[in-house]
Amino acid sequence: MTELSQTPSLNLLATCPKGIEGLLADELQALGAEPGKTTVAGVYFTADQTTAYRVCLWSRLANRVILLLARESMIETAEQVRDVVARIAWRQHLAPGRTLAVDFHGRSEHIRHTRFGAQTVKDGVVDSLQLSGQERPNVDTKTPDLRLYAHLHRANLSLGIDLSGESLHRRGYRRDVGHAPLKENLAAALLVRAGWPERAKAGEPLLDPLCGAGTLLIEAALMAADQAPNLNRERFGFHGWAGHEPALWSELKREAEARASIGRKRCRNPLIGFDQSPAALSAAKSNAMRAGIPALISLHGQSLAQLTRPVDLTAEQGLLITNPPYGERLGELPELVRLYAQLGEKAKALFPGWMLALFTGNPDLGHRLGLRAHKQYALKNGALDAKLLMMQIGAARESAVPSDSATTEALAPERPAKPAVSENAQMFANRLAKNQKRLKKWLKQSGETCYRLYDADMPEYALAIDRYGDRVHVQEYAAPGSVNPAQAQKRLFDALEVLPEALDVDPSKIYVKRRERQTGAAQYQKRDASGERFEVREGSARLWVNLRDYLDTGLFLDHRPVRRMLGDMASGKRFLNLFCYTATATVQAALGGASDSVSVDMSNTYLEWARDNFSLNQLDHRRHRVVRDDCFRWLETANADFDLIFMDPPTFSNSKKMRDTLDIQRDHPRLVELAMARLALGGVLVFSNNQRRFKLDDALVQRYAVEEITARTFDPDFQRRTNLHHVFLIKSRADD
Repeated sequence: MTELSQTPSLNLLATCPKGIEGLLADELQALGAEPGKTTVAGVYFTADQTTAYRVCLWSRLANRVILLLARESMIETAEQVRDVVARIAWRQHLAPGRTLAVDFHGRSEHIRHTRFGAQTVKDGVVDSLQLSGQERPNVDTKTPDLRLYAHLHRANLSLGIDLSGESLHRRGYRRDVGHAPLKENLAAALLVRAGWPERAKAGEPLLDPLCGAGTLLIEAALMAADQAPNLNRERFGFHGWAGHEPALWSELKREAEARASIGRKRCRNPLIGFDQSPAALSAAKSNAMRAGIPALISLHGQSLAQLTRPVDLTAEQGLLITNPPYGERLGELPELVRLYAQLGEKAKALFPGWMLALFTGNPDLGHRLGLRAHKQYALKNGALDAKLLMMQIGAARESAVPSDSATTEALAPERPAKPAVSENAQMFANRLAKNQKRLKKWLKQSGETCYRLYDADMPEYALAIDRYGDRVHVQEYAAPGSVNPAQAQKRLFDALEVLPEALDVDPSKIYVKRRERQTGAAQYQKRDASGERFEVREGSARLWVNLRDYLDTGLFLDHRPVRRMLGDMASGKRFLNLFCYTATATVQAALGGASDSVSVDMSNTYLEWARDNFSLNQLDHRRHRVVRDDCFRWLETANADFDLIFMDPPTFSNSKKMRDTLDIQRDHPRLVELAMARLALGGVLVFSNNQRRFKLDDALVQRYAVEEITARTFDPDFQRRTNLHHVFLIKSRADD
């Protein structure tokens, strides 16, 4: 120790990600500091200057190290903040000609903006310096010589100097972060929680089957090689501090360099990463090179499905640790449910006796592994709540098959067992197979490739499942308040786990949405912006479908018989399609021989979709026009007559583009009257809607010839739910 190490203790604060404060306190103590009070995302501690430097260099968990200069209570106003700052002898901390920046966090009733708070602190520093005869410092918000820290919360003000400068989690090695970056100090915290430092000393291996840009592997290598995480950092915040002792720092850095050199040579731990992404592996290699430990890590380009245990990896114990994707959006779940189940299969088949540490923002997905977590740690990954699940991987013989299975054969590593599913999930899969068999003859005769396979047949699985060729569209009906959300989530995951095999479909081609009671144009609102559309066939029609971006797909499957009927009725007719959506009915009418058509809707998006459908079927846009308008307004001002009109309004709409709201039960008499006024002699209005309890107005029945044909408008795939829509043929009585 140098003489400077005996200087008086400094009051300091180390900040960190939420949830690892206890680990940070232990680390500070191990580095020679004296930890005190723990706060949210931080630990107060005391240390001499040598130890403060050592914490900056060696802490694997901290974000910042703050030298505290003042802590005051009952601070609310800008004047009070400025007075506290001005009382500090800043001449001891900021040398003449040096620049500064202020990071201000928090607020009060009088200080509501961080920029104003930072300006107030800066003004206090200027007051202090000018009073001592020192020139006014310049502000440099990007690369200041000295960065100040100010935190105001519940009238408590903390002021200090940021000794770290840039956040310590930025080790400098990670310029290529891959698709799902995990901050370096959070990765280190996961490794500490998983007991890696002790395992590394015992010579155990570590493997990440979904390594991405390699952050977990690199942090594990730095620990195993006894390399300080910030050894390669060129500048810390204390370099611009007037109290900095260069000789003291140089001695600490030389010591760390010597330890790293010895540690890298002695490290014999196998550190292995797998990923199927060439870009991610390239980033991992570059990151490892910059971290100075490329020779310690072995990287392989394999997907989880292809994962095999390296032949030279014979250790009976080791750490399997990974941070798989966890699906922030519902539509990402099909692939992830299978991924997590596959991870469990691989862990049990290839690494019995090892420990699995799984970090996930979706613990329900973690439960798909088929392994019980004996420890769980709540953490934050940025703003997301997450958990580290610790699971002991049982021997293959014990974990390969369910305990109630009659099969006791051990699971061979090269042939992973099929994951066990619940009895209800198997019943669900059986129902899908039964429905597919029931529809087989009709599908062969009709040639249809887009159809409903399942519609809440089993109350436990409240899903609507539609096939669109080799793709599957899953809509989850929102569970009622009486159903436990966790149980509903589990059932959804059960269904998504068995769907790929039951339907022989790639999980990446399963699209999931949640269907709730819709108001207005909500069913048409955009959910995504992928633009991912593909062509399907319905009879002789070719139609564009998008399963990802909207709640509905561009093609209402239950109206297939109605569209077919319109095609049969349309030969030589002038056709009008009101509330046309993507104009699939117009396409069928045009292909059926309609002489011309007009399709009316308020949405530019869907009218453009309609034009694309017309082009796909080589329809003449001059004969088949689309019009953007409120259907009420258009009918009131139109002067053309039509031989065949199709009107399929929404149940309710409060679109801003409409003059008034639309309630189909209330407003259908007026709509029908307006449409009938545009109907030519001998013409037919096909009126449809999806109001489950709809009742046609008696006055319309008295005035017109009305025939309800709802029962005839359901193909075999929809005959279980014949209340999905109502369809009426309406003619003038004079035509009878």
